[in-house]
Amino acid sequence: MVKMQIRAMDGAHAVAEAMRQIDPDVVAAYPITPQTAVVQTFSQFVADGEVGTEFVAVESEHAAMSACVGAASAGGRVMTATAANGLALMLEIVYIASSMRLPMVMTVVNRALSSPLNIHCDHSDSMMAREAGWMQLYAESCQEAYDNVIQAVRITEHPELLTPVMSMLDGFITGHGVERVDLLPDEAVQEFIGTYTPKFSLLDIDQPITMGAWDMYDYYFEHKRQQTAALSKALPIIEQVGREYGELTGRSYGILDSYGMEDAEIAIVALSSAAGTARTIVRQAREEGVKIGLVKPRVFRPFPDQQLAQTLANCKAVAVMDRSISFGAMEGAGPIFLELCAALFAHGQFETQVVNYIFGLGGRDTVPSDIEQAVRDLQEIVRTGERGSMVRYLGLRE
Repeated sequence: MVKMQIRAMDGAHAVAEAMRQIDPDVVAAYPITPQTAVVQTFSQFVADGEVGTEFVAVESEHAAMSACVGAASAGGRVMTATAANGLALMLEIVYIASSMRLPMVMTVVNRALSSPLNIHCDHSDSMMAREAGWMQLYAESCQEAYDNVIQAVRITEHPELLTPVMSMLDGFITGHGVERVDLLPDEAVQEFIGTYTPKFSLLDIDQPITMGAWDMYDYYFEHKRQQTAALSKALPIIEQVGREYGELTGRSYGILDSYGMEDAEIAIVALSSAAGTARTIVRQAREEGVKIGLVKPRVFRPFPDQQLAQTLANCKAVAVMDRSISFGAMEGAGPIFLELCAALFAHGQFETQVVNYIFGLGGRDTVPSDIEQAVRDLQEIVRTGERGSMVRYLGLRE
C-alpha cells in the first residue's frame, strides 16, 4: 500500500482530481448542473498546465460525445462528464461509442430528467442509458467516486472489453457533499493505469481501417452479438481490477458490497448514496435481533444476476430501492426491481418475496424513518406470507 494524501473534497472535485492524475489525451465536455464542477475544475488544471490534455469546449453534449468518439477512434485516452438532459442529448452518440467498441470513461453526476425542470438527484438519466452498451459503476461516497474513475480506465481499456464505462455519483448528495477523500500519489495512479496502446487507430497509416461504416442486415446482427459477448466478459475483469486496486490502496472493490448477509432472512438492495442511510438502519435493526442485511450493487451494467441471486438465496423477503421509474412497466416499477426479479426467476428462486420501493425522485430526501418503514414491511411479509402491494413509495406525500 502506498501513502495517501487526506483531503476534504466534494465528489465533483474528487473526480476532477482523479482525471488530473490520469491525464487523458482528450476531454470534450459541456457544462450542466450538477456536473459542471467536474469539467470546470479540470479545465483549470488544463489552463494551469498541470495536464497535457487537449480540452475541447463544445457547443453541446451531442458534440461532446461526438468529439470523444473521434478522439477515441484516433487512439486517444478519452474522458468526459455529463448529467441528466445532457446525457439525453448525447444519447445517439453514446450508442455509437459502445457499438464501435471505443474505450472511454464518462462521469455521470446523476440528476432528474425534465419535465418538470429539476436539477437534483435521481437515477433517471443513467437508467435511461442502461441499454446503450456501456458498463455502469455506481458510487456511494466521494471516495468511491474517485476510486471508480481510476479503475474505470483500466476496465474500459482491457483488450477483452474495449467498451466504454459510465461512472455514477449522486448529484448534490455526493457531487457537492464534502467528505474525507484519500488521494493516491500521481505517480501511483499513472503506474496503475499504465500506458494505453490502441489496437486500432484511424491515424495509423500503415494499417488503414474503416470505422463506423454502413452495416446492412448481412453483418449488423453479428456485430451486435460480438458486442454483447464482450460485455459478458466484464464482471471478472472488473473484479480483478478491483482486487489490484485494493492491493494498492487497501480499498478493494468487487461487484456487490454486502452487510449482514451471512444469516439474513430479509434484505434491502440499494444503489449509491442511499445505501449509506440503509446500512445505518440495517445495523440498528441487527442490534435489535432482526436478521436483515444490505446489498449494494456497485455494478449495474453488466447486470450481476448470478451474484445477486447467490447473495439473496436465503432471504424470505427483499426490498429493492429504485431512484427512478420504468414508465409503463408493471405497476410503474423501477429498473433494478425488474431486473432483480428476472434474475431470481432465471436462477430458480421462486419463493423469495420481492417488493419495490420508489424513492428520492427529484432529490427528495430519504430519511431513516423511510428505511425503517421498509424494514417493518419486510417483517410483516415474512410473518403473513403475503407481499401485498408490489410497488410502494417512500417519502411520497399523500
